[in-house]
Formats: sequence, structure tokens, C-alpha cells
Amino acid sequence: MSVETANLRPGHTISRVIKGGWQLAGDHGEVRPDAAIADMEAFLDAGITTFDCADIYTGVEEMIGTFIADVRNRRGADVADKVVVQTKLVPDLTRLANIRPDEVEAIVDRSLQRLQIERIPLVQFYWWDMGLGNAVEALDVLKACQAKGKIANLGTTNWDTPVMDRFCDAGFDVVSAQVQFSVLDRRAAGAFSAWGARRDVQILAYGTLAGGFLTPAWLGKPDPGFSFENRSLIKYRLIIDEFGTWNLFQELLQTLRSIGDKHGVSLSSVATRWVLDQPQVAAAIVGARYARHLPKTLDVFSLTLDDEDRQAIAGIHAQAKGPGGPVYGLEGDRTSRHGRIMKYNLNTNPADAVHGAGTPEVTDA
Repeated sequence: MSVETANLRPGHTISRVIKGGWQLAGDHGEVRPDAAIADMEAFLDAGITTFDCADIYTGVEEMIGTFIADVRNRRGADVADKVVVQTKLVPDLTRLANIRPDEVEAIVDRSLQRLQIERIPLVQFYWWDMGLGNAVEALDVLKACQAKGKIANLGTTNWDTPVMDRFCDAGFDVVSAQVQFSVLDRRAAGAFSAWGARRDVQILAYGTLAGGFLTPAWLGKPDPGFSFENRSLIKYRLIIDEFGTWNLFQELLQTLRSIGDKHGVSLSSVATRWVLDQPQVAAAIVGARYARHLPKTLDVFSLTLDDEDRQAIAGIHAQAKGPGGPVYGLEGDRTSRHGRIMKYNLNTNPADAVHGAGTPEVTDA
């Protein structure tokens, strides 16, 4: 089977399944860096060429950089250049009021150093609070980095349309918006995707498998409540709660499994295919730490959902109560149960980034 691709801009081609990096950042379960780095090559060779990370995902840019350098040394630049990295630039909440332009560029330089590449294909920008500091000035720094050849394209993450309009109207070419989008969380559907079509902004969907909840492992299991050491599971258990009851979630899993059985694939492939079929979605990010589930991940490219399948899923959606509101609206409220589990100061002090220091401050909001 051939891995589907999408073009964000001319010359910027991504695989429609992206290997996510958040699960490799720690705080989500055990990570074996050597095994994770070695397994990245299996994804690349299978055609999943695009890797997602962030400056605040502790150690992940370095892992991907080690992988790229190893492939370059062993197999040559032509193979290494097939890797398409997208990272995020997320200044700490505590620094927004006074972060300087040179500090923003220093974060870009640090990502380049960690990734061991000369230009970052896509930098996705986020600013925790638009009421603090000057986000437009910070994004203008990234535009200047484009002109210097440090960045190819600019995207955003977790912003809804009013904020995005502000930057698009200011002349920034925003190629993508990375937002949470799954069969459980449809906040990016409808108005948001229609806006993206008008603005030529494509959606990169994360949370496609809801941190692992949209897998066979949870089918038929009793409600675990909200007590998890893995913060990713807490985050997505809250989304299930917004969706409806645990019983309704189980009905969704059973529906996905029935569709999967019909087509000879897993329920997770059905969940991913549903997202890929939504308007304006360029790719879905799947947070696999290792390659052991890679064959099942690739099944999505052999799957075509029919009208009966879509109607069965729509029947469950008709019973769901949410989540509602704008993309990241629940999480963006720092006083809400969604916002309280977030960590807002995971970046190294940008002044340290200029001088090459690098121990992140891990602080709960």
C-alpha cells in the first residue's frame, strides 16, 4: 500500500499520518530513547516521513536530531532529507510580557541545533495568552527567520479563527493549524474547517486516538475514573467526559470495531480514517512511541469508509453532548479542569538558549 501525502505549500509535502512526539517527552509513561530513535527509521522507510515535535517536549527534538544525523551518516543525505520535521515554538507563559525578539530567534536556533538540520520545514507558533506581550512581534521574528532561511513555513497550534484572522490579515502566510480533532472531539469541524478552506490553512489533527483511548485496549473496560499518572490519559478522559457517558464511549468503540471487522482493520484505523476524511484535514498525528504497531497504523491507507460506516458513526455523534465551543476553548481556560492539568513553563529561559543552556523548567500552572 502507498502512504498518502498532502502538500501544505509547493515543495512542502507531508505524509498524511505524522509520527507524533509528545508521548516521547516523559510524563506519559516510560520512554526508552535508544529504542524510540532506532524505531524512527522504520516509520521513515514505511513512508511516514513527517515527525512532529516541540521545543517544550523535553528531549524530543534531540531524539529526532540524533535519528536524522544517524541516517545521514549511514545512508546519505538523500535519505535523511526525506525526513520532514515540524516543531512548535511555545514561549513560557511567565515570559510573554517581556520576551525579546532576539530571544525568540534564539529558540529557533536552539531547535535547529537540536534537530541537526539547516532549515526547519514547519514551525508552529503558540502564545499562551494574547493579553500578554506582543504576539504579532514574536511571529514577525519567525517571518524574519524565514527570510534568513532558518524556517521554510509557518503554522500555528491551538488557536481559533479570531486569533488566526489577526495574523492572516497582517500578511502572515499561515499554512497549517494544529488542533485537537478526533471522532471524540469534533470542535475543529464545521466553521473552523470552512475558515481554513477560505484562508488556505490546512488542519493537522492531534489527539486522533485520544491518547490511546481509541484503541481496542479500552473496549469493554469499566470506567477508570480520572486517576492516572499519565497526564495524557487524564487529558483525554476529560474529553470523553465532555463527549458523554462512559457507556456512550463504549458504544462508540463497539461501532468502530464493527466497522473495522467489516474491513479487516482495527478500530483505531477506523478512527484515524474518519479524521483524514474530514474537510481541510491534511494529516493526522499518531503518537506512537515505538514501531511495534506500525503495520496496523499503515492499515488506514487501505481503508475506505462507505456511507453505512459514516452513518453508524454519525448515529453515535447524534447522542454526544460535546465537546463544544472553539478549538482549545476548554483547555485555554487556565482555571478549568482541562486547563489546570496543563504545564505552562516548559521552555528553557530564552536568554539561556542564546548561550546554549538547556534544562527545562517544569512548572505546573
